[in-house]
Amino acid sequence: MPDFLSHLDRRWIFLAMLLAVAIPIYAQRAFPEKPTKPVYDVFNYIEGLERGSKVLFSLDYAPSSEGELAPMTTALIRHCCLKRHEMYFMTLYPDGLPLLASNIRNVIEKEFPALKYGKDYVNLGYSPGYEVAIIAMGTDLKKIFPRDNDEEPLDSIPMTEDLTNLKDFNLIVTISTGYPGVKEWVQYAAGPYDVPVAAGATAVQAPQAYPYMPNQLLGVLAAIKGAAEYEAALAGKYKRFRDDPEYKTAIRRMAPQFWAHLLIIGLILLGNGVYFAERLKERGR
Repeated sequence: MPDFLSHLDRRWIFLAMLLAVAIPIYAQRAFPEKPTKPVYDVFNYIEGLERGSKVLFSLDYAPSSEGELAPMTTALIRHCCLKRHEMYFMTLYPDGLPLLASNIRNVIEKEFPALKYGKDYVNLGYSPGYEVAIIAMGTDLKKIFPRDNDEEPLDSIPMTEDLTNLKDFNLIVTISTGYPGVKEWVQYAAGPYDVPVAAGATAVQAPQAYPYMPNQLLGVLAAIKGAAEYEAALAGKYKRFRDDPEYKTAIRRMAPQFWAHLLIIGLILLGNGVYFAERLKERGR
């Protein structure tokens, strides 16, 4: 058996991975998710904010990371829409602009048509400068965003006419894939101005964010797992999200990820088993 496994064609492994991912997707089966504390802390904070609280969303990622970060973005926006918080959207990534438009169109305009632009949400658009933009927003936000993404002066938009700086926000939500992202918002917003910050991050970046909890960060949503937990928290609180699969994108993606990870662990154990079996066989000769 070790000889057979040591010469196994890798294409069988590729086939096994294909089946591990494809079967759960085809079966549309999902595992129950239980929100962990880093996710529940964000959920409870948004849930506890007064109606009309100001929430700044900084979507600092590119389309290449959309598969990992879009579900958590959608879940967080849905929650803010339900609570009728004022939402301000921006990005520090030049290729993040289509993502702003997509979330506004597919979540707010489609699912919450009663919300009005300029009164309930606004698209500030893109700002260059990385952390310099965050620093400048701490003193005078309109120097960085004098107009919204449609070139409308902020002074003429009801929800932005009295906006001055980052201290005006009740919460900042940064969803990022790297630089600039969570670290920069913590250093230049949460630290100097004591503004509550919640983070969404890729699986690679999330471990760098955890040390900032609970002082500089309210909580962290880590990749698809964090998004699935947030969807579960929404479903647990609001009946409308319990049965419709449209509201469980991340939860449905967890099943193929689980089986793929399980297969990888099994292959690692099998590979090590074959290695040690061959070593023992050589010693016996």
